[in-house]
Amino acid sequence: MSAAQSIQVFIVDDSAVVRQVLSGILAADRSIEVIGSAPDPLFALQRMQKRWPDVIVLDVEMPRMDGITFLQRIMHERPTPVVICSTLTEKGAETTMQALSAGAVSVVTKPKLGVRDFLLDNSSDLVAAVKSAAQARLGNLRRTVPAGKQAGETRTPDRSAPAVPAPRAMAETTDRIVAIGTSTGGTQALETVLTALPRVCPPIAIVQHMPEKFTAAFAQRLNGLCAIEVREARDGDRLLNGLALIAPGGRHLKVARRGAQYYAEVMDGPLVNRHRPSVDVLFRSVADAAGRNAIGIIMTGMGGDGSHGLKRMREAGAYTMAQDEASCVVFGMPKEAIKLDAAVAIGGFEEIIEIVRKG
Repeated sequence: MSAAQSIQVFIVDDSAVVRQVLSGILAADRSIEVIGSAPDPLFALQRMQKRWPDVIVLDVEMPRMDGITFLQRIMHERPTPVVICSTLTEKGAETTMQALSAGAVSVVTKPKLGVRDFLLDNSSDLVAAVKSAAQARLGNLRRTVPAGKQAGETRTPDRSAPAVPAPRAMAETTDRIVAIGTSTGGTQALETVLTALPRVCPPIAIVQHMPEKFTAAFAQRLNGLCAIEVREARDGDRLLNGLALIAPGGRHLKVARRGAQYYAEVMDGPLVNRHRPSVDVLFRSVADAAGRNAIGIIMTGMGGDGSHGLKRMREAGAYTMAQDEASCVVFGMPKEAIKLDAAVAIGGFEEIIEIVRKG
C-alpha cells in the first residue's frame, strides 16, 4: 500500500449497530476507506473475495462461525492484519487472548450496553488501532527463537554506547530489575521472550498497552506457558526473582524501592502519551528507584510511549535496549527511542532474551 492510498477496511460483527457506528467512525478519517461489512464470517468471506481489505475489524463471538475459527482460516489462507473488537468481559478477554495468539494484531473493546456512545467516545483509539494494524509485519507475529541458537552480539546505535554495565552497589541494594514496555504486537513478542527464560531470572515489570480486564487473562495465559511466574501486578507486590508483573489495563504501574527491596505501585492517574498504563510512567519510576541496577527494554509498538522514559533510564546508568526493526511487528516505539539516543543497544529476540537472562 503506497502512502497515497487509503487503508481499506472490512468490518465483521453480528450487531448492525456496531457495524454502522464503526463504519461511520472509520470513514470519517480521510486515510481510511470502509469497503464493506458483514454480520458473520461466512458472508464476509464471500464479499471479501471480490475486494480484499488491508485490515479486518473482527468481533469474536458470532453465529455460524466464531471469530477465532475465521481468524485462523484467514491467517492460513491469506494473512491479513486483524483488529479484534471484543466485549469488555472476562469471557471476552479469554477469547481475545486466543485471537491474539492466533495472529490478531491488536484489540479494541466495546461494552454490551451503551455500545454506540462508548465507541464514539473512544473513536480515536479505534482509528489508531486500524492505522497501526495497517503497518504491521504479520511475519513477525509468530516469530520464535530457534531452538539451540545462541544469542548474537547486540548492535550499538553509536560507538559511544557503553557495554552492559556490571552491577554496582547502590546505597541499599545491588539487586537487578528489568522493565519492559511494548504495544502493538507485544503480546506475541512477550510470549517469545518470557517463555524462553529460566525459572530463576531477575524480577520483571511490564507495561503492555491493553484494555482493562484483558491483562489478567493475558498474564494468566503466560503463567501457564512460562517457567517463571507471570501475573497481573497488585499494589504493594514485591518484585522477586523469577516473577514478571504486568501492569493492569487502565492503571499505571510504577516501581518503588524500600531499603533493599523493590515494590510495585499500581495507581490511577491521567493518560500519559494517550495511554494508561504508560511505558514512560514505568520507565521513569525504574530510573528513580533502581538507577544503574536496572535494565530497560522497549519493544514493538505504535507511537512514542516509553522513549523519554528509556532515555531517563539510560541517563540514570541503566542498560537500555530497543528491539530491532527486523523483528518488530510495528517499529514505532523502538524507533522513537533510538532517535532520542535512549538505547544503549539494538537487538532482536535472541539478544533481548540473553540480556534478561543474564540480568
